[in-house]
Amino acid sequence: MPRLSEVIAALETLWPTERAESWDAVGTVVGDPDQEVMRVLFAVDPVQEIVDEAVKLGADLLVTHHPLYLRGTTTVAASHFKGRVVHTLIKNDIALHVAHTNADTADPGVSDALAGALDLRVVRPLVPDPTDPSGRRGLGRVCELDPPTTVRELAARAAERLPATAQGIRVAGDPEATVRTVAVSGGSGDSLFDQVRAAGVDAFLTADLRHHPVSEFIADRAHSPLALLDAAHWATEWPWCELAAAQLDEISDRHGWDLRVHVSKTVTDPWTAHAASNPTSSSMGAPN
Repeated sequence: MPRLSEVIAALETLWPTERAESWDAVGTVVGDPDQEVMRVLFAVDPVQEIVDEAVKLGADLLVTHHPLYLRGTTTVAASHFKGRVVHTLIKNDIALHVAHTNADTADPGVSDALAGALDLRVVRPLVPDPTDPSGRRGLGRVCELDPPTTVRELAARAAERLPATAQGIRVAGDPEATVRTVAVSGGSGDSLFDQVRAAGVDAFLTADLRHHPVSEFIADRAHSPLALLDAAHWATEWPWCELAAAQLDEISDRHGWDLRVHVSKTVTDPWTAHAASNPTSSSMGAPN
């Protein structure tokens, strides 16, 4: 069995920590470099439910996309939920490693996995990494559909193929518009509207879209008559877990490590229910 330091070194070849944004908190959070690793679990969120799953599985290493301590901390006391996560990990000899923005821009990365889940052909990054001479790394992806589809059909495809969440898929724009090209970005994406306009795509699928940026974006249809599709943040990033697990499986086979690699299917999206508006009252305006 490999030691944790060997497995982390392999993961760092996929998602080097130096490629993370300066504000990010990636890398190994908990773990003894000399401990042996046999079983690995991938998940989006380092929350207690996932850590309990890792304990039950007998995992030696938990790899998550989201950081545990993004803004730092002065305590790991178990009186706080993040402290309880740390205590549970250490008590059960489970290491925690985080790949966040360094996985977002990787080749392949989070948005490649999202495009793959939707059966989209990746053409190029939406925001290329200027340090990559191959032009393959970067944030988001510009994709093509063959054959073209409608916005409504693309939304239905996303609802069917991404993990089910209470939110589902929201659409802004003409549902019957034709989509030949689409930009995708796993996680929060409304900071990328300028790049999406510049890409000349027909639609943009991402997460965490807010009222005012979307309202202004759609109002400017003379310059950018494209549709927006808003999925749950967790759902747009979960496909990366399967991609990352497959990458580690390949590394394990190459080194003869015989790792047992798993992907958590536990839904950690924070939204738990959705009540649809009554369509018969939608034309009556807002309530008085």
